[in-house]
Amino acid sequence: MAKYTEESRLVYRLRAKLRKAVRDYRLIDDGDHLLIGLSGGKDSLALVELLGAMSRVFRPRFRVTALHVVMDNIPYAADLDFLESHCRQAGVDLVVRHTCFDAGTDHRKSPCFLCSWNRRKVLFETAQALGCQKIALGHHRDDFLETLLMNMFFQGSIQAMAPSLQMDKFPIRVVRPLCLVSESELQALARLRNYPPQLKNCPYEHDSNRTAVRQLLEEMEGRFPGTKDSLWASMQHIYPQYLPTLPSRAED
Repeated sequence: MAKYTEESRLVYRLRAKLRKAVRDYRLIDDGDHLLIGLSGGKDSLALVELLGAMSRVFRPRFRVTALHVVMDNIPYAADLDFLESHCRQAGVDLVVRHTCFDAGTDHRKSPCFLCSWNRRKVLFETAQALGCQKIALGHHRDDFLETLLMNMFFQGSIQAMAPSLQMDKFPIRVVRPLCLVSESELQALARLRNYPPQLKNCPYEHDSNRTAVRQLLEEMEGRFPGTKDSLWASMQHIYPQYLPTLPSRAED
């Protein structure tokens, strides 16, 4: 009888969740060419590994390419040699693009916003140049929950992220195949696979509201196990008639 290791059980669970997300949210169609945004962090590394494996056996058939964007003026870097090796092992082509931004051109925007905006710009331009119909991002379930709470706490709205979102200005759909996977599962995969840490971390990523919300979410899960499951389920079960929405003028 074959013995199942911790690693094999984890990979089986991750692949099952990926298949379920693809099926339930219709993330991939026959003939799709997906471009993965590969930052070099554990989430995008796992997405390359899992989608690369799925592309060789999944029906409908699809192709995968990974893009790593180097922001030349930010002291944040990944090991490019490792990224190339990781993609090659996953059977995924890797494209590297360089860009930069001048924070002095718009003092109304934070460096984080400008960096993210420019990375996304390169991501969409590359997807169009390669003929990709979809961009795959490595957001996991905890990212969805943190975004939900961020919007409720700081924006006064109930919204998170969509597993599949058609862009307005581009003929491209953004998909998030790891939406059913928890961060703890990705952390476990990173340990088992020995994913290397970033060579240089972003100097702007600390002391943010998202960090505080992440800590709060973990505290809630520790005090009330199952909180994350309930929050995810709450986004599937919304009853507007029991919310304090204002009546329309037609009802006055």
